[in-house]
Amino acid sequence: MMNMSEVADAVKPMGLRERKKAKTRAAIREHALRLFREQGYSATTVEQIAAAAEVSPATFFRYFPTKEDVVLQDDLDVSTLAALEAQPAELGPIAAMRAATRAMLAGMTPEELVRLAETTELSMSVPEVRARAVDEFTRTIDVMAAALARRAGREPDDFAARNVAGAIIGVIMAVTLGQPDLSPAGMFGRIDAALAHLEAGLPL
Repeated sequence: MMNMSEVADAVKPMGLRERKKAKTRAAIREHALRLFREQGYSATTVEQIAAAAEVSPATFFRYFPTKEDVVLQDDLDVSTLAALEAQPAELGPIAAMRAATRAMLAGMTPEELVRLAETTELSMSVPEVRARAVDEFTRTIDVMAAALARRAGREPDDFAARNVAGAIIGVIMAVTLGQPDLSPAGMFGRIDAALAHLEAGLPL
């Protein structure tokens, strides 16, 4: 997951310097996930990841503040934001979010689905990654609130937009954290069901 400024930067057209940075970031993440598969998350050090990616540990930390972030920081926030902003203006915020998540899943390649399943499993099974994931969910509220406010023609810190964003992220957390089905299809299915429940007013 990315914070609001990182998402804003990511959706801008990239120049040569930005493309090089994106390539380095992707290489670090690719080697990290490979090492996690081969020797386990806990046994893999930042130094090993940096060496495999042919960068220094300092460079690793410029791209990923912690080892946990190399699992959690992907392009899903960017894809979700782009898909959300592409939805028709007449759709309500929750309906637009449902449509965006469906579009995002449909647009993922088989390789991206495999990687998502892998990082989801790490997020659920490694305590320190799981704890960091909860923290990242709370930061994602800022990204979602700003996107919803833009759709409604309101200020980025609009009270109602932030409340709706909090509700969306809250139901997503409720149905993804600690669930046994870690497949992308299962995860996105639960997310859609949770958003449908929210859209219906959370009847109990």
